[in-house]
Parts: sequence; C-alpha cells; structure tokens
Amino acid sequence: MLNRKDLLLYLCTDRALTLGRPLMEAVEAAIEGGVTMIQLREKDVSSRTFYDMALEVQAVTKRHHIPLVINDRLDIALAVGAEGLHIGQSDLPLRAARKLAGDRLFIGVSARTTAEALVAQEEGADYLGVGAVFPTGSKADAGDAIGLEQLGNIRSAVHIPVIGIGGIGPRNVEAVMKTGIAGIAVISAILSQRDIRAAAEQLRRSLGSPES
Repeated sequence: MLNRKDLLLYLCTDRALTLGRPLMEAVEAAIEGGVTMIQLREKDVSSRTFYDMALEVQAVTKRHHIPLVINDRLDIALAVGAEGLHIGQSDLPLRAARKLAGDRLFIGVSARTTAEALVAQEEGADYLGVGAVFPTGSKADAGDAIGLEQLGNIRSAVHIPVIGIGGIGPRNVEAVMKTGIAGIAVISAILSQRDIRAAAEQLRRSLGSPES
C-alpha cells in the first residue's frame, strides 16, 4: 500500500547521469541523504539485465526500508516483488496492469493534462507523476514544460497524491511545493551532483516535513 509520505523525495534512476559512479552506490548515497522512494528507470537494457539491476537496487531499498518502483515493466515489478509500478501514457494501460497486478503493487501514472489525470484517477491510479514542470534534459520524452499553474490545476482537480517532475531543483523546489503537491521526483538534481548525499540532504531540507 502506498504511503503518501514516501512520495516526498522520489528519485528516478539513470545510470548515464551518475558521473561514472556505480548505480547502486549512487542510490544508497541518495537514500542516506533523505530520498524516500526509488524508481528504477533504465530504458536501454535487456529484460534480463533490467531484472538483475532490479534485484540489486532492491537489496539497497530493503535495507533502508524504502519502496522500490519499477518503471514501465509490470513483469519485472512482479518478478522481483517490488512495491510499485509507474506507467506512462503509451505504456500498458492502467486497467490491464491493475488486473494483472491485483493489490500486489501500487501504481503511479504520468500525466501532463487535467484530462489525463482525471482518467488515471478514475481507472485507479494510486498517484500521479505530473510534468515536465520545467524544461529538462534528463528525460528525452518529457515534452514541453507545463509550468506551475498547470501543475496546480491538476493537483486541484484530483484527490490522489501528485508529484511534480522535470527541471526541479534547489532553486525552485519551494515554489513547486506551494502548489500543494505531495512531493517531487528528480533525476539529475541528485544523481549528477558531485556529492549525491549532500544534494539529497539539501532538497530534503527544502521540502520540510512530509504531510500525513
């Protein structure tokens, strides 16, 4: 079951952005700095490699009692016993994923518009990843930035938790959180910093205490 507090500081992985550091080392440093959830998001690997990576990351998340979310791959999420799955608008439909997963996974859905958000909520999404809020180079498929106003509009339109993603960092995190969302998802704001743990700590301080 999803705990809203776990959405506060959500890290999506990308081993290409760790400045050459091993992914497991980067993930552990981020968790030690205050990251509350990890999404394994590695787009260019084989199914077997992704499965093996998921098991390795899961060993770290379980040690720190942090939920593990698998991006796109329902089969991998179920195979390793992850806590969650995150799907985009072009991935396996939410209704189909829920039918297969049952209550074994919480499921998040990406949304850019209020219409997409409302459909995801109606179909049973547990949370929404909304963005890109600001321009970002970390996700090639992020699309144009939607801005804070649209983020706030989506947050007001739904009753499930919303996290913002895309171009979020220390200089704008407070403005993002003023929209009333549950948390932020980041990639390079943590993984591409010289000191990963310190970067996570800085963001966590800016976020304050999670809401119940």
